[in-house]
Amino acid sequence: MRSIRAAAIGAVTLSLALGASACGGGSPTGGGSDDSPESLTYWASNQGAGVEVDKKVLQPELDKFEKQTGIKVKLEVVPWPDLLNRILTAATSGQGPDVLNIGNTWSASLQATGALLPWDAANFAKIGGKDRFVAAALGSTGVPGKDPAAVPLYSLAYALYYNKQIFADAGIAGPPATWDELVADGKKIQAKGKQVLGAEGANVSENIHHVFVFAKQHGADFFTAEGKPDFANPVAVAAVEQYVDLMAKDKVIPPGNAEYAQNQSVSDFAKGRTAMLLWQTASANLKSQGMNEDAYGVAPVPVRSGTPGGGTQVDSMVAGINLAVFKDTHNLDGATQFVKFMTGDEEQKILNKAYSSIPPVKSAQSDPAFTTRDNAVLKNTLVTSAAPLPQVAAESQFETTVGTAVKELFADAAAGRAVTADAVKAKLLKAQQQMPAK
Repeated sequence: MRSIRAAAIGAVTLSLALGASACGGGSPTGGGSDDSPESLTYWASNQGAGVEVDKKVLQPELDKFEKQTGIKVKLEVVPWPDLLNRILTAATSGQGPDVLNIGNTWSASLQATGALLPWDAANFAKIGGKDRFVAAALGSTGVPGKDPAAVPLYSLAYALYYNKQIFADAGIAGPPATWDELVADGKKIQAKGKQVLGAEGANVSENIHHVFVFAKQHGADFFTAEGKPDFANPVAVAAVEQYVDLMAKDKVIPPGNAEYAQNQSVSDFAKGRTAMLLWQTASANLKSQGMNEDAYGVAPVPVRSGTPGGGTQVDSMVAGINLAVFKDTHNLDGATQFVKFMTGDEEQKILNKAYSSIPPVKSAQSDPAFTTRDNAVLKNTLVTSAAPLPQVAAESQFETTVGTAVKELFADAAAGRAVTADAVKAKLLKAQQQMPAK
């Protein structure tokens, strides 16, 4: 087994203790377990409607890589609720893959463990150079000023997806640009017997992505300029309260969504049960569930006032998937070849088309597939009105603690318990107390 230096343990212990759905140790068939130059183990994140969808997308490409290089890639698609804890466990135990996907928001936290290969100039040169990648995507690969902990693989942004027929039946001409408009439209939609907005209240990652955007729209930050947690400041409290109030007060998110964990809100939207969905690059997911792209429209996520997407108001986090290599892999050459393959122009076009994401490799963006209606909205959002989550070492713990606090607040709202500013503050203070001491 590969050994990860002990310094990693302190950085990740808290996240392991707090993870809502930890999976125990990493894969016992990790890349370091066979010491074979003819094989690699790859943990891919669940990008499609389900794990089997991802296998169907990825396996032909892995077979192509094997044909080109003679290196067999052993694939495991890891669901999002499990992925972070699987990675953290692998970082401390040495039982993990050679190559893995990470959410780009985790880059700084995983970089702090020392377990991932730094992408210095020499390593970037092996895959064609750093300047092949879009600057915004590189901005979420680790702490500024340090060699990145990963390279960009897929770029994503949030958008508002809306059912055209439900809107027409309710007499609504177009998508809402502000939250007040969304709530007002919701009343018209409910009058026609339909649910309004899907959410995943038990999905910790989704929770943190949305409350981060609400916080930016309120002008709040969850960390001070020095990188210290400041979760319960009045403006952040107001932002979290506004998001949870979409269920608790405004009644546009169904109470049952408090228990939704992964992809259930997408399924509801695809089946016409809800009129709207806030999601990262949902088109491929919706198509896989039988929804025709003509049945829905795509618009920027609403803001508090004004028009979203104009460069002055944040309506998405800079979302995306990065590709990382465990530093102590016993097949570094093969792992580097695999990263080069996955970030090559041909594969970038194939994979990002399959997932309706945006290639972070500049030269791959010229393909007409990335100028479609949906991708035009997403690319504009990434360029004009998206912000990266905090690139601090404690970011993954922030996601876990605050995301869990929001999960508990949604549970309170669904049960009819009051979600007041004091209740929100208490949850955020508890989350802050669970963060590691600096």
